[in-house]
Amino acid sequence: MKNHTVRVYPSKEHLPKEEQLAWKMAEMATDDVAIDAEVKDMIINRIIDNAAVAMAAINRGPVANARSMALCHPVKGGARVFGLSNDQGFSPEWAAWANGTAVRELDMHDTYLAADYSHPGDNIPPVLAVAQKKGCSGKDLLRGLATGYEIQVNLVKGICLHKHKKDHIAHLCPASAAGIGTMLNLETEKVYQAIQQAVHVSFSTRQSRKGQISSWKAYAPAHSGKLAVEAADRTMRGEGAPSPIYEGEDSVISYMLDGKDGSYVVPLPEKGEAKKAILETYTKEHSAEYQSQALIDLAFDMRKKIDDFSKIKDIVIHTSHHTHYVIGTGAGDPQKMDPKASRETLDHSIMYIFAVALEDGKWHHVDSYTPERAGRAETVSLWHKISTVEDPKWTEMYHDPNPDKKAFGAKIVITMEDGSQIIDEMERANAHPAGARPFKRPEYVNKFRVLTDGIVTAEEQERFLSLVENLENLTAEELMQLNVQLDPAKLKNAERDERGIF
Repeated sequence: MKNHTVRVYPSKEHLPKEEQLAWKMAEMATDDVAIDAEVKDMIINRIIDNAAVAMAAINRGPVANARSMALCHPVKGGARVFGLSNDQGFSPEWAAWANGTAVRELDMHDTYLAADYSHPGDNIPPVLAVAQKKGCSGKDLLRGLATGYEIQVNLVKGICLHKHKKDHIAHLCPASAAGIGTMLNLETEKVYQAIQQAVHVSFSTRQSRKGQISSWKAYAPAHSGKLAVEAADRTMRGEGAPSPIYEGEDSVISYMLDGKDGSYVVPLPEKGEAKKAILETYTKEHSAEYQSQALIDLAFDMRKKIDDFSKIKDIVIHTSHHTHYVIGTGAGDPQKMDPKASRETLDHSIMYIFAVALEDGKWHHVDSYTPERAGRAETVSLWHKISTVEDPKWTEMYHDPNPDKKAFGAKIVITMEDGSQIIDEMERANAHPAGARPFKRPEYVNKFRVLTDGIVTAEEQERFLSLVENLENLTAEELMQLNVQLDPAKLKNAERDERGIF
């Protein structure tokens, strides 16, 4: 890996194109290196993972509405949409929109945390949609997704968006655009312009993840995927982009991030170096914000030492800066303590999540968030006894550059009314690659079967799994079938309607 310093250049100080971060990312994207076997295997795992959570959410409101919008944009030989028949094709940007929303809705797919946050699996819907529309093979798709993961993970390592209250899709969109460029074998110049366009149009505020969180949290990465497809399409037609998008005098760094004196260091693979960033990412066993994963597992252990939850005086969670300020009491969001808050808000409240996990000893992507569950009197009482504090130890582990040492856990101190304490800590979730029970192919397949049980037929489950596990050898025609279908009778918004504009 090579570290690249990125700073603002006044207009009078010329920065050659070849020295710009977007060009360096484009060069990496167009470097046709072999894909390691481990990387191929993990890409397949994450396609299975995405399909699992997408189908589990297939009839939830935001997903059904995103699908209804895609239905208004049919295209012969187009991309496929989750739940719909493989006989139906759609314009790829709208397929990316529908499928991206389905993947993100339950907050249960993969994650990478460093200087900023990310869900790199959000690259899969737009890249796959373009692959299906453009007649790409399974090998082409593997190459594109390896690039998408590589760019997003390394941007997340180097550039913090959260500090300036910018949403993390600003790193996702250029990653997807570059992944599309790799897959389609575009020349470096076109990928460079697509990356810059994607950066320019994808900056937005973090209000989508603050306060009363709405369904836009699921739509945001889907919107990013749609923008990435459109950016690639424009540059393939010869259009350019604002340049230099990162380093310019009026660039995103200058006016949206650290300002005119800002400087960042972004690592990228050197020429000929394999793209392996996906191996640093991790998925979720539980449907909740990633920084709660280890705490849910820890709650399952700690509850065994408690005879009467009503005798708990208070619970203090000692954790990292990010966990305290994003999903803890440090956020200052009263909605995180409100039993009438949206599901999207509750899955970003570690106080709620820990209380329910402690009481129930299990976690369910639907049952753990129902209004009835959130409103239970004894749960509300326990929930309001929980607070978080930042502990430098956990902040340091959160930012450790060594992926084997990086940790997103906490120490929990439960104080009982009699003054006794129950104290325990966990560094990583059980499902983490360095956790007690790391997810491998059988766990991904089991997650798919469990989440789609009663939704997808056994025959369709097996058809999809056998297809995706042979991804490297799939022809363009076979890749068109890489989708999970439902009986239309089980699908909300299965046909085009006229509720909106389209």
